[in-house]
Amino acid sequence: MTNFLLFFSTVLIWGTTWIAIALQVGPVPVLVSVFYRFATAALLLVAALVLTGRLTWPAMKHHPFIAAQALCLFCCNFICFYQASHYIPSGLISVIFSLATIYNVFNARLFFGDGISPRALLATALGASGLVLLFGPDIAASSNPEAWKGIGLAALGTLFFSLGNMASRRNSASGVAPVIANAWGMSYGALLLLFLIAVTGTPIVPPPNPTYLAAMLYLAAIGSVVGFTTYLMLVSRMGSQRAAYATVLFPVVALTLSTFYEDYHWTIAAMLGLALTLAGNVVMFIRLPERPAPQLQQR
Repeated sequence: MTNFLLFFSTVLIWGTTWIAIALQVGPVPVLVSVFYRFATAALLLVAALVLTGRLTWPAMKHHPFIAAQALCLFCCNFICFYQASHYIPSGLISVIFSLATIYNVFNARLFFGDGISPRALLATALGASGLVLLFGPDIAASSNPEAWKGIGLAALGTLFFSLGNMASRRNSASGVAPVIANAWGMSYGALLLLFLIAVTGTPIVPPPNPTYLAAMLYLAAIGSVVGFTTYLMLVSRMGSQRAAYATVLFPVVALTLSTFYEDYHWTIAAMLGLALTLAGNVVMFIRLPERPAPQLQQR
């Protein structure tokens, strides 16, 4: 039940963050928007841990890996995603981000020697097929160079996200709790972003309107503090391959929101795609009954 609640929370939270990211795209430079998000998230999370007496300082040997997690999860990936939002719709970015399942399967094999199970391959195939049916027309329509630039940036951001998963998995296996790794990782990420702002001479533009400010606060408090904590707890409890399948359902949440707020029209192909995506979810998470061990007959 705990795994289900963590999984459901992650899907619901991160399935809605893409719209909030789109609301931040505009007069504020990308580096500054990402900095606002993670500086605020770091302050909130560190303050909460201090007030509850749970903030600890991990051993120095862990900090290079926490910094790697910060670089991949709280800096470079979102720079790519925010930049991609200039060129392609947020729903399409969420589709590309769902490829994290595939990235994680092969990165876990590369970094940890994990086997690639037939179940994982089948679930990935079902999920990917469903996403093609759901969003294939949008991808086919993105034939101009600017759109393909956005697709490339989203794919690169997803690769960074997967590498951050690997760093988080290592940290959890070494005894660094996800919430502690997040607190220091978001702090490192904010400092890295501030460094990039300084060296690139990027102007720091204040939040231009209440909509931007509300989106930023939602992304910082809910999308980052709560969302990353629930997701990385899933990684530590279930492994990166199974946890990342949550990303396949993000576009489903985005599509549902589009039905109510963006007048999305369902088609037979879209409904079949949704069914395939959910079938992949069942394949990945269903518990198969164990076969009883054969008993030796006594003579």
